[in-house]
Amino acid sequence: MTLIPRITLNDGHSIPQLGFGVFQIDPADTAEAVGTALEVGYRHVDTAEMYGNEQAVGEAVRASGLDRDDVFITSKLANGAHRPDDARRAFERTLSALGVDSVDLFLIHWPLPTLYDGDFVSTWKTLEEFKADGRARSIGVSNFQVDHLERLAAECDVVPAVNQIELHPYFLNDEVHEYGQAHGIATEAWSPIARGAVLDEPVITEIADRVGRTPAQVVLRWHLERGAIVFPKSTTPARIRENFALSGFALEAGDRDAIDALDRGEAGRIGAHPDAFAYLPA
Repeated sequence: MTLIPRITLNDGHSIPQLGFGVFQIDPADTAEAVGTALEVGYRHVDTAEMYGNEQAVGEAVRASGLDRDDVFITSKLANGAHRPDDARRAFERTLSALGVDSVDLFLIHWPLPTLYDGDFVSTWKTLEEFKADGRARSIGVSNFQVDHLERLAAECDVVPAVNQIELHPYFLNDEVHEYGQAHGIATEAWSPIARGAVLDEPVITEIADRVGRTPAQVVLRWHLERGAIVFPKSTTPARIRENFALSGFALEAGDRDAIDALDRGEAGRIGAHPDAFAYLPA
């Protein structure tokens, strides 16, 4: 079995650097996909309240026969539950849906600075409660910009363990990533292959041909070598296995530099900008 590297977080807990994502996987297909991933060897599953598939993730973990402590589970707070009491109720629902007493990592999914009077600080302090009582072993954020992180640093006690951000060869998100590195906040990369857009890049296909791997494996390996935590998603068993098979090869320094050079700055962003995103689920 592939040995999954682990990253030690700023609170002393460790996280598998390679995980399995379930964003946009239909709840009816999630248990089977997660079950396949766990059979392949993944030991980290990334879900969210707004994905609507937490229950299926929990079912798959229980059906796997693995000990609960052997599977790292991440979930995220829904955008409609930022007020402290709403966040507490939402977190209870997450634990119930997953069928667990605690999660390994719980994140604020989006900062939503244009909503809730710009108050994500009280939301973060509520997550600090979950960490203090042990129901969230680690807590973090997603899509937080540098100014959002600096505000937490100025007004709160706990530094986020991770920041999950859009990051791929077209959008290195350097300012946020480098801030995290400087302040002990691990970076998790969402949309790691830019929804597949980078896989036909000649730079990447040439490296893939040379090392005898697929373009997706090359890009995922690039993420790992840059120190990011990554969780590709698929419902296809062969692709789930392919995305896991990232050991046994390494990129040359020149390869990493060439992939870095694909960065387009803000023009490469394919998701919403966190300063403007204001989606609330119905």
